[in-house]
Amino acid sequence: MFNYNDAFSRNIGWLTREEQLSLKDKKVATAGAGGVGSEHIVTLARLGVGKFHISDFDEYEVHNFNRQAGAFMSTIGRPKVEVMEEVAKDINPEAEIKSFPEGIFEHNVDEFLDGVDVYVDSLDYFALQARKLVYKKCYEKSIPVVVAAPIGMGVALLCFTPDSMDYESYFRFEDCKNENEQLVKFLIGLTPSLIQRSYLVDPSTSDFIAQKAPSLPMGVKLCGGAAASYVLKLLLGRGDVVKAPRGIHFDAYKNKLVKTWRPGGNRNPIQWLMFNIAKKIVLK
Repeated sequence: MFNYNDAFSRNIGWLTREEQLSLKDKKVATAGAGGVGSEHIVTLARLGVGKFHISDFDEYEVHNFNRQAGAFMSTIGRPKVEVMEEVAKDINPEAEIKSFPEGIFEHNVDEFLDGVDVYVDSLDYFALQARKLVYKKCYEKSIPVVVAAPIGMGVALLCFTPDSMDYESYFRFEDCKNENEQLVKFLIGLTPSLIQRSYLVDPSTSDFIAQKAPSLPMGVKLCGGAAASYVLKLLLGRGDVVKAPRGIHFDAYKNKLVKTWRPGGNRNPIQWLMFNIAKKIVLK
């Protein structure tokens, strides 16, 4: 019953038929198949992307229900990559999907990125070591990186390409004394505007030491659309791509769209000030 051209025919108009067919042969990698990761997989599968490498070592639990596309009573206790592979193939039975259920490490990162056209960062916010490993490998292999973070009721978007500022020059992780400081650098690098902070009604739910933070379905859904739009532009080679050290932060609650620019990345004087303020707030 499945026919690729029929399944994705409503994309035509915003895409040409030739562009749509080209997506069938494109490969996207997502490390993390939970909140934003599951939304990326679903959105890109519905866009017609035909090849995926997906990774996650976790299983579904009840606390995933508020935001994760594969979280249902019927999937509790099941591996996330297994469920999301089924979901993607239920959308496109012809999709080629390779899963990495143990997570991404030094021994398998090259295989994970083999033949990949674009990497979409979907790792848990606190999975810093895995994130730095994948970013480093993408930089070495000239693979574009798209990261869309669910910040409150909004999305913060960054894109690293072979001709943009690289991830380390932007985030400056190596300038930090410890991992907690690196997490703060990642936060202010993702969202230099910090426009979401005014409506966090219970700051105690954001605990860097315990490595937990609140997340809403609206932010996750916005991430899926924003990241997929950038993946489409990168895969088709058309449209304006905002690249690091520039970024975009849209917040639906605040009714604001902020375009950020931080020359020098987190070594920018404004970022140094924000780092010292944020460090006192989140690491107190």
